Amino acid sequence: MIHRRTLLTTAAAAAAATALAPLNAMAQATDAWPSRPIRLVVPFPPGGSADFLGRLVAEKITLATGWVMVVENRAGAAGNIGLDAVAKAAPDGYTIGIGQTANMAINPALYAKMPFDPLKDLAPVALVASQPMVVTVKADAPYRTLAELLAAIKKSAEPMRVAFAGNGTVAHLTIELLERHAGISLVNVPYKGSGPAVNDLRAGHVDFFVGNSISVLGQVNAGSLRALAVTSPARLKALPAVPTVAESGFADFDAQTWSGVVTPAGVPQPILARLYTEVTRVLARPEVLAKFAAEGSTAATGRSTQQFVELVRAEHRSWGELVRQAKIQID
Repeated sequence: MIHRRTLLTTAAAAAAATALAPLNAMAQATDAWPSRPIRLVVPFPPGGSADFLGRLVAEKITLATGWVMVVENRAGAAGNIGLDAVAKAAPDGYTIGIGQTANMAINPALYAKMPFDPLKDLAPVALVASQPMVVTVKADAPYRTLAELLAAIKKSAEPMRVAFAGNGTVAHLTIELLERHAGISLVNVPYKGSGPAVNDLRAGHVDFFVGNSISVLGQVNAGSLRALAVTSPARLKALPAVPTVAESGFADFDAQTWSGVVTPAGVPQPILARLYTEVTRVLARPEVLAKFAAEGSTAATGRSTQQFVELVRAEHRSWGELVRQAKIQID
């Protein structure tokens, strides 16, 4: 009997050790993280706002921690290609990405087929920054306020032309929102980028342009464009004299593009917590806040991971509803 009990006890201990082995291995891997370079996927081309934010975060984290962070631009399909690579990566904390309004909130309704589910396949970690859209006209246009522009649109015998960069973008959907709030109808003129759109605005081929703050700030400050309104709830620090759309008569109007750090679903919680800590430390640095402000961005200081999760879900619902109502789709 004693021999049998000893065997049973030994077998149970062996089974428990076998069951705990994967957990112990995961704990050891988590404790050692990061032991090799971390890949930060920016799902847009170099030079854009997501690239600027991603590279700034990677640079400051590397300087503060000694980690090796490698930025990889994987552009295409409005951010879907790069973020799909993140969603399908091993959930070990060595592949992270920049999630944005377009690829996490708009694209699921915009594209007939999505390669990933942003609500299930990705884990939001830390919101980084946001940028409003800016309604702009050329410097010698007769409109000095949004109200004057809207009045001219309503009086015009022919629909006025509005330029923006890319179908299904936040700028495009902001125009849809403005049409609905103001009771106007416009001719939408999409471009492949902000540069060509602004060039056509200055040449008089379109009547006004809606683009994110980063894309227009330089020309507004240089005096070649005039900003009439920003679409965030509060005025932009970089354009303090420019009122919000809400101040211009449309209460609660809010249309912004945001960016944040995301990982594949299933990354261990201690790694997520460490990532969050390091990103939020970056956002607290005065020089980072100054750079964001100079570029027309607002740093997301003081926002928790849960608040980022809730933002993604809320924006997924609201932008998706607008895309479906406007019947916008990309095959």
